[in-house]
Amino acid sequence: MIAALCEQYGPPETLVLRELPDPVPGPGEILVEPSRVALNFFDTLIIENKYQVKPALPFSPGGEFCGKVVGLGEGAEGVFIGQRVAGYCSYGAARSRLALPASSLTPVPEALSDERAAGLFITYGTTMHALVQRADLRPGEILAVLGASGGVGLAAVEIGAALGAHVIACASSAEKLDFARRHGAHEGLDYLQDDLKEGLKLRSGGNGVDCVYDSIGGAYSEAALRAMAWKGRFLVVGFASGEIPKIPLNLTLLKGCAILGVFWGEFVKREPEAHRQNMARIFDWAAKGILSAHVDEVIPLHDIAKALNLLKERKARGKILLSIP
Repeated sequence: MIAALCEQYGPPETLVLRELPDPVPGPGEILVEPSRVALNFFDTLIIENKYQVKPALPFSPGGEFCGKVVGLGEGAEGVFIGQRVAGYCSYGAARSRLALPASSLTPVPEALSDERAAGLFITYGTTMHALVQRADLRPGEILAVLGASGGVGLAAVEIGAALGAHVIACASSAEKLDFARRHGAHEGLDYLQDDLKEGLKLRSGGNGVDCVYDSIGGAYSEAALRAMAWKGRFLVVGFASGEIPKIPLNLTLLKGCAILGVFWGEFVKREPEAHRQNMARIFDWAAKGILSAHVDEVIPLHDIAKALNLLKERKARGKILLSIP
């Protein structure tokens, strides 16, 4: 098989392609031939040893994929040879063969293409967990999404709208806001042109927003928190800006609000049944067109550095995928 490998920590350009022996599925494992691998912002961090997950060198980036079953380990059940499946593996997917536990795979509905199915786990799974289990978002509440045109931000716009919230998309250009509106946002706020705190208060009728979905971090976090409604929920999803903010905790006292961490990977391990229910809902919504599962670009595996740099430079709108030979 061919694999994109991180053999030394560094920028995307340090990744190399290597021919490796095909993996042999162990007991209960499934051998999958991925056709599409979805990349996420954390992939740009993990290859530079800047992420909380630190795999031993060498390893492949890429944490989610779609492909077909090509082999079964002893005792493996629930899938059949030739079946289309999608899955999540934290890292290691950017290669042409994967051996994984059957429990990490989800059958792909016929109505979903490989492209749309490949990127449903991490961004949409994270967001469903954030908005359902962590924030308990209710119909009619106001949801502000920071970084609304990126992969995880777009998922928050779409799932928030599907859950019945009034979604305010926050992004850094009018073009990005137009993109978010086309995917379900009810309003937009350009935080390079308008004051984020005052803009959110204005768009919420002066009452503040009920929920903030923050995958950006940096200076925008405190500004958004200052625009929270009484008993609002602030979701800490990530720090794409590169800066982890230091929040004055007196704000939580004054607003009676909660700051909630969203660690999807740990949720999957600790609450597997809730995770399965979330993913079943996501795949059903995607098959029905409620979620777009929008793919910005599909890039060949040998151009993985280009793909990762689109994420690193925050130029992606929706998912960036690798096509696997």
